[in-house]
Amino acid sequence: MKAGKILGAAAIVAGSAAAACAATCAALAPRRGNPVLDQQWREIARYRYAHRGLHGEGAPENSVAAFLRARDHGFGVELDVHLTADGELAVIHDSEIERMCGYAGVVEEMTMAELRECRLAGTDEQIPTFDEALAVYECDPTGETELPAPVIVELKTRGKNAAALCEKAMACLDNHLVRYCVESFDPRVLVWLRRHRPEVMRGQLAQNFLEEDWRPFHQRIGGTVLLGNAATRPDFVAYRFCDREGAPVRISCGLLGAHLVEWTICSAEDLARCEAEGAVPIFEGFLPA
Repeated sequence: MKAGKILGAAAIVAGSAAAACAATCAALAPRRGNPVLDQQWREIARYRYAHRGLHGEGAPENSVAAFLRARDHGFGVELDVHLTADGELAVIHDSEIERMCGYAGVVEEMTMAELRECRLAGTDEQIPTFDEALAVYECDPTGETELPAPVIVELKTRGKNAAALCEKAMACLDNHLVRYCVESFDPRVLVWLRRHRPEVMRGQLAQNFLEEDWRPFHQRIGGTVLLGNAATRPDFVAYRFCDREGAPVRISCGLLGAHLVEWTICSAEDLARCEAEGAVPIFEGFLPA
């Protein structure tokens, strides 16, 4: 009798654990089953993506020159978009411009006119507008020329500007005939897209944040294990290459079926590993064959 009760209790515990696991998986599952988005992904997955453009000598990162170089080699690009103080869109990686421009300033606290006075990495290249960057990858409406590769657009939020950034960026994208998807580290961007632009393919950027002690612990845990997926329902996860073998990627992209993008690939060997794993590569620092 006692053994039967023990077995019964064990079965209840096991059943409860299985139910909790199933509920968690259901909550964190990516968006699937949309044939239009599935076709868009197949197109995106055909290409390699140059991180901040194909930058190098004379073509700084996130410059028009770097984007042109990537396009001419047949690559897509991953680029970064910020909202300026006067509501314009600037393409640059850091909010703080000192690393690329040599003096202090914050994109979100500067006007576009002020940013246009800056030069990138000692060259004549300006900080591009989002319009200028997209124009490089504009498709020929006549269909007479080969389609450029798609663009991976990373939206960089600061403070509480997520909604305003999303609205402005989507309005800009609507004015250009480009193939694209949108990603962000900030789940608020993906939530906005889910509510307002569900037809847009969206991706959650992530990495292992556990060693970044400047973030609150709950944010480090949540961002690392992709807990935000419950609210964002991303189509793909863009995870840092060196962290890709962790449980979050295995569960989200293996078990639950999210598409996988890996960044940043820095060698031909890692590129081969990435593509062998079925992931879309964002590469930097070398020219793939």
